[in-house]
Amino acid sequence: MRLCINGTKRDMPDELTTVADAVRYLGLSEKTIIVEQNGGILQKEDHENAVLKDEDVLEIVTFVGGG
Repeated sequence: MRLCINGTKRDMPDELTTVADAVRYLGLSEKTIIVEQNGGILQKEDHENAVLKDEDVLEIVTFVGGG
């Protein structure tokens, strides 16, 4: 499967079927990110049900704490 993640086209394993699968594969914590899929922002509780399709566009924003 080919996805565009944050502007970069990436070949991803076909076993990844949901946004949550992709987030885990990328080693990110769902607690500190926001995901946009094809122009729509996903609620965290929707990541498990958001189905990935070839050529989907994901924008993933990570929050970083500091002070």
